[in-house]
Amino acid sequence: MGILDMLTSVMASRAASELETAVIPVVLSEVLGNGSEGGLSAIVARLQQAGFGDQVKSWIGTGQNLPISAQQLQQVLGSDVVKQLATRFGIPVDQLSTVLAQVLPTAIDQASPKGTLPHTA
Repeated sequence: MGILDMLTSVMASRAASELETAVIPVVLSEVLGNGSEGGLSAIVARLQQAGFGDQVKSWIGTGQNLPISAQQLQQVLGSDVVKQLATRFGIPVDQLSTVLAQVLPTAIDQASPKGTLPHTA
């Protein structure tokens, strides 16, 4: 099962229930870089550089995931990026930020089994 498949199932059980389930993997793919621009490693690095190293460490580690707020995530991703994604997919900005803040920790956690990020080719 790929990360986007796992995320779809996670999202279906979360606050994103109002969102179109088919849109969720696409939005996450955009946020995670879809394998380009450093992908998962790049978003992890951006979060760490923005001062969220403890959260990231918890997501990659095997313990409980620390939360990140929608506003904090929007700050890291950039308001313009979040607005563009929200507009492109017809999702309110606040709702998109909230959903991403809820699922990104789980996505990174599931993408880093045994506490290590996968190597990108």
